[in-house]
Amino acid sequence: MLNFDLSPGQKELRDQVRRFALAEILPAVWHYDETDEIPLFLLRKAFDAGFMNADIPVKYGGKGLGLIEAVILTEEISAVCPGVATSIFDNSLGMVPLILTKNEGVKEKYLPEIAREFKRICFATSEPTMGSDVASMRCRAEKQGDDYILNGTKYWITNVGVADYMSVFATIDPAKKHEGICAFLVERNWDGVSVGRPIPKLGQRASNTAGINFKNVRVPAENVLAQPGSGFVLAMKTFSRTRPAIGAFAVGTARSAMDYAIDYAKKRRAFGGELANFEAIQFKLADMYQKVETARLLVWKAAWEADNGRDPTISASIAKVYATETALEVANEALQIFGGYGYTRMFPIEKIMRDTRLFSIYEGTSEVQRLILAGHVLGKYKPVMPALEDLPMVRGLDLNEPAAKNKKAWRCRMCGHIHYGEEPPDECPYCFFPKTAFKRVWPPQAPA
Repeated sequence: MLNFDLSPGQKELRDQVRRFALAEILPAVWHYDETDEIPLFLLRKAFDAGFMNADIPVKYGGKGLGLIEAVILTEEISAVCPGVATSIFDNSLGMVPLILTKNEGVKEKYLPEIAREFKRICFATSEPTMGSDVASMRCRAEKQGDDYILNGTKYWITNVGVADYMSVFATIDPAKKHEGICAFLVERNWDGVSVGRPIPKLGQRASNTAGINFKNVRVPAENVLAQPGSGFVLAMKTFSRTRPAIGAFAVGTARSAMDYAIDYAKKRRAFGGELANFEAIQFKLADMYQKVETARLLVWKAAWEADNGRDPTISASIAKVYATETALEVANEALQIFGGYGYTRMFPIEKIMRDTRLFSIYEGTSEVQRLILAGHVLGKYKPVMPALEDLPMVRGLDLNEPAAKNKKAWRCRMCGHIHYGEEPPDECPYCFFPKTAFKRVWPPQAPA
């Protein structure tokens, strides 16, 4: 039986992280948005409180929380600042390839340390010339004995300026596309590793984003996460697990925009009454609420599938594209309710607008999610309804009459005309296609 309720433990976790986010993160974020800096001390507080790296398996010293718990945490922190939430969650993104790798030795070496100490790990696939098109990466990995030598640049990398470790994806040959991609666990302090300046951004300015360059960086064999040919699959499996969390970012942000809009509408007076009493404003708030609730359910469904060992790829894409686009719509409507005040920096809506715009871009743009969904719809999805040419639209034939079961009906596959008789007509009276265009649709024929 379906159950849409959280467990007592999950509710307690939500309440704990909500109190933490409101008390510790919310007061600090405006300053760091102004200065365009990552508030590392907040990440440290989240780590100490048990809200960072909580998804490390128990076997390696972690709490072993599932993706449902992760999206609960993410929504609450993103509600106060998407940038800080991105920085906290990025450790999980960086760790997923490490958790999923078949290389048990590298797990045993790094995961307990990340669980025990305040270590940061980032995820590096994107490059200056590619983002969502993972197969087009050019950062090279050349095999030397059992080791690999890395050369090239990764770009748009969250937390790389403060990371201790990096899950890095590279290729042995760009011409090989998917088949050439491999992955490695790289340490920041290795020779040849250089981190670029922080990239100035429109929003999520409390999150560090930069490039990283590799010049003849030797990666020992024990740090290989995926051999050539397996790296692309590892990256896609990572995204399947992390895209629900991007949806959770969006849900939290949209929820806050709605909360602020509700508060403003109840207190702001215009044309002789409260804004909240005007039907136009009520409709906006109603649409906000239904979109936030719908987005959350989609996120939970994708997370639930992942936690229960199912492939969450399709649900994750649905959740990400719907929740991220919903967040921007809700933020835009919230600003409209605020009017001119919403456009100023004295109110929180302009920051929410700036922060929200990124959600439909990173970890696969909305366009990429639609390509994934279109591929599923056109390839793997199994329709319930019959094909159009088999559709028994037998108008004028009373199927309650005993004789009707033996009366033949033929459907023109071009225009849909139904002809009754022992044989189809020589020519369709509507579209003039020949007899061969007709297919019998009644009585139904047994499957071949």
